[in-house]
Amino acid sequence: MVENNSTTNHSHHLDFDAKEDPQDSASPIPIDSKYYDDDGHPKRTGNVWTTSSHIITAVIGSGVLSLSWAMAQMGWIAGPVGMIFFSIITWYTSSILAECYRTGDPNTGRRNYTFMDSISSILGGFHVMCCGIVQYSNLFGTAIGYTIAASISMIAIKKSTCIRSSDGKDPCHGSGNPYMIFFGIVQIFVSQIPDFDKMWWLSILASVMSFTYSIIGLALGVAKLTENRAFKGSLAGVSIETVTVAEKTWGFFQALGNIAFAYSFSMILIEIQDTIKNPPSEVKTMKKAAKISIAVTTTFYLLCGGMGYAAFGDDAPGNLLTGFGTYNPFRLIDIANAAIVIHLVGGYQIFAQPLFAYFEKEISKRWAIVDKEYKIPIPGFGHHYNLNVFRLVWRTAFVIVTTFIAMLIPFFNDVLGVIGAMGFWPLTVYYPVEMYITQRKIPKWSRKWILLEMMSAFCFIVTVAALIGSVVGILINLKQYKTFSLSY
Repeated sequence: MVENNSTTNHSHHLDFDAKEDPQDSASPIPIDSKYYDDDGHPKRTGNVWTTSSHIITAVIGSGVLSLSWAMAQMGWIAGPVGMIFFSIITWYTSSILAECYRTGDPNTGRRNYTFMDSISSILGGFHVMCCGIVQYSNLFGTAIGYTIAASISMIAIKKSTCIRSSDGKDPCHGSGNPYMIFFGIVQIFVSQIPDFDKMWWLSILASVMSFTYSIIGLALGVAKLTENRAFKGSLAGVSIETVTVAEKTWGFFQALGNIAFAYSFSMILIEIQDTIKNPPSEVKTMKKAAKISIAVTTTFYLLCGGMGYAAFGDDAPGNLLTGFGTYNPFRLIDIANAAIVIHLVGGYQIFAQPLFAYFEKEISKRWAIVDKEYKIPIPGFGHHYNLNVFRLVWRTAFVIVTTFIAMLIPFFNDVLGVIGAMGFWPLTVYYPVEMYITQRKIPKWSRKWILLEMMSAFCFIVTVAALIGSVVGILINLKQYKTFSLSY
């Protein structure tokens, strides 16, 4: 190994001789605007379509698979209304959060590179610690949820192949843990990509995969509906004749958490916005991209959730694709499950990279030695890989821990509900609203202030209900589950 004396640049800034941040300096150092942005960062290249791709990758994830089940808990009235409610709230709060990318003037003010940077520069103080705990816990939980979802899809492919090869004679039971471990190993390698803005290709690939399995799931739902020759389901969802009132209530609340999870991406919106070129202004591009992305995903959600519920009724499975069995059309189902796995490889990194960057940045402030890199020659390519030992160890440990927890509590719908509920109000609603109020200097008790706070309060109630329902679901499942015994 050849030691590289240069260090990892976590802040993405140029290494100015004066050691000044161009945004902080009273006398900014001249920057060649042809190659660098106003903060010394190499020219950003993101546009509406790449930004939309990032958002769709973050939004359309494993959550879409649980929407038919959520519809079954809520019924034909509350289900679609719930999805539209979450989409409107997410779109609006994304729009006001986009205005917090820069502190002060939304077009020319100081840039904030992460969601936490925005909190720090606009709200500061106690909010920074609280938001950090919630945001990074949510990102951590999302990694766990994606590991569970990916393993379920790999299990489905394995079981389908096994049953076909044995002509249905072998029930093909086995442990699901090896598939979680395999997914974890893949993530260990992929997680060594050092910077979020170097992952554009992974994001686009993941977006294509998300459309692939969403369309297949929708098509299979339509086919199943045609086969049934009737719409299943009811206006109120699962009947209290088949479950207790308490189970119905908890299921309804848990469904809210599942829908909230399906729309969660606000915590990485600022990071995505930091990849956008200027001009036009980042705010304008992000607002347009958010509108396009949320409109597309909501359409998919309503179609996939609705068709799945119409096809299976109150018996809609927690994971839509598992409801179609392991036979015909087995190849199409296998393709959909493979697309899910590929998508979740990218989705995992979309959510994990901000956490990686934050932790590494904080550690490097205390111990500069962790930035040391070593040049590792790549045979046959004439290039080298910059190996950072700390990054290798820390990111590997992160993946191992998330994989371990996923194996410990592999409850797909319950885990998604908890993650969605934990992140919805604080990250999607409360902090964007509070930052917007502060940024725009909206007077207290003014009409706009009251409306914003009322929206925040209502969403808080929804979040608490969803969290309670999901936690109850986990507790119920834990009573019936043996540790590390996920099987198929």
